[in-house]
Amino acid sequence: MRDFQKPGRSAVFAQNGICATSHPLAAQAAIDILKRGGNAMDAAIAGAVLLGICEPQMTGIGGDCFVLYNRAGENRVRALNGSGRAAAAAHADHLRTQGRQTVPLNTSDAVTIPGAMDAFCRLAETEGKLGLDAILAPAIHYADEGVPVAPRVAFDWGNEASTLQGSAREAYLFDGKAPTQGDIFRAPGQAEVLRRVAKDGRDAFYTGEIADDMIAALAARGGVHTADDFAATEATPTDPVSGHYKGTDLLEHPPNGQGATAILMLNILKHFDIAAMDPNGAERAHIEAEAAKLAYDARNRFIADPDHMSRLDHMLALDTAERLAALIDPKRAMAAPQGVSEAVHKDTIYITVVDRDRMAVSLIYSIFHGFGSGIASEKFGILLQNRGAGFCLQPGHANELAGGKRPMHTIIPAMLAENGRITMPFGVMGGAYQPNGHARFVSNLKDFGMDPQTAMDAPRAFSDAGTLKVERGYSDKVRAELTEMGHKVDVSTTAIGGSQAIQIHANGVLEGASDPRKDGCAIGY
Repeated sequence: MRDFQKPGRSAVFAQNGICATSHPLAAQAAIDILKRGGNAMDAAIAGAVLLGICEPQMTGIGGDCFVLYNRAGENRVRALNGSGRAAAAAHADHLRTQGRQTVPLNTSDAVTIPGAMDAFCRLAETEGKLGLDAILAPAIHYADEGVPVAPRVAFDWGNEASTLQGSAREAYLFDGKAPTQGDIFRAPGQAEVLRRVAKDGRDAFYTGEIADDMIAALAARGGVHTADDFAATEATPTDPVSGHYKGTDLLEHPPNGQGATAILMLNILKHFDIAAMDPNGAERAHIEAEAAKLAYDARNRFIADPDHMSRLDHMLALDTAERLAALIDPKRAMAAPQGVSEAVHKDTIYITVVDRDRMAVSLIYSIFHGFGSGIASEKFGILLQNRGAGFCLQPGHANELAGGKRPMHTIIPAMLAENGRITMPFGVMGGAYQPNGHARFVSNLKDFGMDPQTAMDAPRAFSDAGTLKVERGYSDKVRAELTEMGHKVDVSTTAIGGSQAIQIHANGVLEGASDPRKDGCAIGY
């Protein structure tokens, strides 16, 4: 139980259903859908699409999603890959001949076809109850009427507004400036898109005037995207990958997501007595940072479009983790491995919903960097993601940019299960941090017995490109000790990640937790 004389937030307990996400309007919309007879999938999609209006710097219908879920009465976890592909005519040689080492972030070369809308339409049909018209109604309403800009959203908007270019500046800036807290943001163009999708389904988005609007914006910047690329977009059903840590199964979305990295990290951490360490001390932060360096190096080498990679079993093997753990010096930081890396970002939304029938949905949805590519379609104002920056340009690499491929993705939804029973859908936003965040969250739960809210409130650290970023929750003493171990320590100016979780207790009670690093909350009924 938390200390009620100190700042903090209580978990939310309910019996009929809970939504936890990063904006209260989206959480409330999801609960409204549940009260109308919708299930967790209906509610999660409704909330997610609305988050594209509430947090447009983070996500939107020009982006991708990954989803883990179970059906009511089942403990089987299913996965859907809602990530889009590179244009058929895309090729790494085009960028290598320009002398590029990475895919440039704010160009048409970085834009992959949006995959989320196809996934949402598919899931609404196969798993939902209410239909697209009801599911999309909250987002249509707020896109037309407007949403007051929340504090964290205003902070991010101001930091990332320079990304916006051309018509995107008209759609997402107020007289050329980022909005401030409390300003009203409207997106009438997106409202019209959603009305058409609600009426005519996914083809309204991927063919005809809406698709043409996106293609024209890309072609004006040298893009090679075609109507065939958009029309061919299709989400892919798949199965999760899993690992085991101290009595709990961690289920992650498979590649091209980076979820296997979290499993590898936990497999490495098994070789250390984490539970005997101070949860906020230097020793734990050091071991975790070293495990992250090694796990992320493996990620950069192996994870790619599943049709183009072959080393997933090696990455998940326990003996792989054992050999990597042996490389860690408990007293001294190693140099950051030099791997092939995607451009790091922090902009993603995550939503989780559990309903009265204990259908659980873990959904993550993003346009990659803040405001994605910064390119928006002229008529409808659809911001296009820059997920293509997740490709590399190294010849022969599994994740090399090529036409029709899916890039390595940073966004990963997760679930925990014990003895075959789903116990917790959860997610940790924060771009590259996400596998580290998953591993730390699970470790907080299992090594230190924290409840979900306490586990996500705890301070975070992340070894990123040779720098150990730490939040201000770490003491000066701990930072000095980490420096003595050889880490280049930097106090992060932005909170590291954000998380949401719902624990499904054995007696049926639901417990929702929501990260104070975001504007959101958990709401139940």
